[in-house]
Amino acid sequence: MSPATLQGNEPSGQLRLTRLICRDFRNHADLDLSLTRRFVALVGENGAGKTNLLEAVSLFSPGRGLRRADFAGMARSGGPGSFAVSMTLASDGDEHRIGTGYEPAGFIARAARLCRIDGASVPSPIAFSEFMRVVWLTPDLDGLFRGPAGERRRFLDRLVLAVDAAHGARVGALERALRSRNRLLDERPDDGRWLDAIERELAELGVAVALARRETAERLDRLIAEGRDDAQPFPWAGVRLEGDLDDLVAVWPAIEAEDRYRQALRQGRARDRAAGRTLNGPQTTDLVVRHGPKDVPAATASTGEQKALLIGLVLAHARLVRAMCGIAPVILLDEVAAHLDPRRRAGLFEALEALPGQVWMTGADPALFAELEGRADVIRVAEGQIVGG
Repeated sequence: MSPATLQGNEPSGQLRLTRLICRDFRNHADLDLSLTRRFVALVGENGAGKTNLLEAVSLFSPGRGLRRADFAGMARSGGPGSFAVSMTLASDGDEHRIGTGYEPAGFIARAARLCRIDGASVPSPIAFSEFMRVVWLTPDLDGLFRGPAGERRRFLDRLVLAVDAAHGARVGALERALRSRNRLLDERPDDGRWLDAIERELAELGVAVALARRETAERLDRLIAEGRDDAQPFPWAGVRLEGDLDDLVAVWPAIEAEDRYRQALRQGRARDRAAGRTLNGPQTTDLVVRHGPKDVPAATASTGEQKALLIGLVLAHARLVRAMCGIAPVILLDEVAAHLDPRRRAGLFEALEALPGQVWMTGADPALFAELEGRADVIRVAEGQIVGG
């Protein structure tokens, strides 16, 4: 069953991880974790390996996981240099085993990432999107609204990737095309034939990326607006995109937008050569977020308000994934509850209870999850080992 087939179906949302196995992954030499509940709370001291388990789950989405790390760096220090992660998924009475791993370069083969579904090899982690979707929130996103536009753009692309598994490949091809054009402008600026060719490719890729981002942002903004409630502990957000190509695709059909972008690239060659980079296009897009109840830019809100706004945005995105794909995503929340006051922590658990997907959380203090007693698998992690549950 493909994601396209899932579109328009009534989402069941009952997917759950029932087993996670890690071999030589990060600090986990040999971990086999069985799960029975929809909430999973990983507790333990800093450095115990809690976030590593979230990262292991995140590898079953396109890309390099929540840390965006090199696969070689995920292999356990002192291990064989390879790693393997597998999980059992239960959904609507069906059960599937999916796995991924890394093999370092040998005398014959190159280093490679391996992906399997029910024992059969698949070409890439994009295939996992037929069975599960993953969204996450980690502490490194706390400065998202005040940080550089590039960080928000990566966050935006992750939002898109959760509903459109092919988006990462388009963004990768776009980045390669941009590097090719920049190099060509530097080394052979008078080679009009090759510049025309690369700019044609760049325009096609750029418009495709911009359209995918626009659709996700508009759907997310609409979903938030339809369910907004100023009394909720996590304020609703207004989201929009800002950028020259985003303005083009908002007004013109795709073919016309490609023509206009290609013309702009041609006219900007001298300027871009002097700058050493392409100055217009999807690589300059910014995700603009406003604090809805206060109607102010998110960047001007207090630190606590920004944290709450970001949590609300991620929860809304999880609802969007379910609506668009028919699959309730697995939600990974790293050290989120510890930074919330009791009212917002209770509000978080209540909001998560309303979502059908499985939720994984980490925290140093088991007391953070006391309200989930009887509803969560509370797993104690210490030095890469499971010491209780």
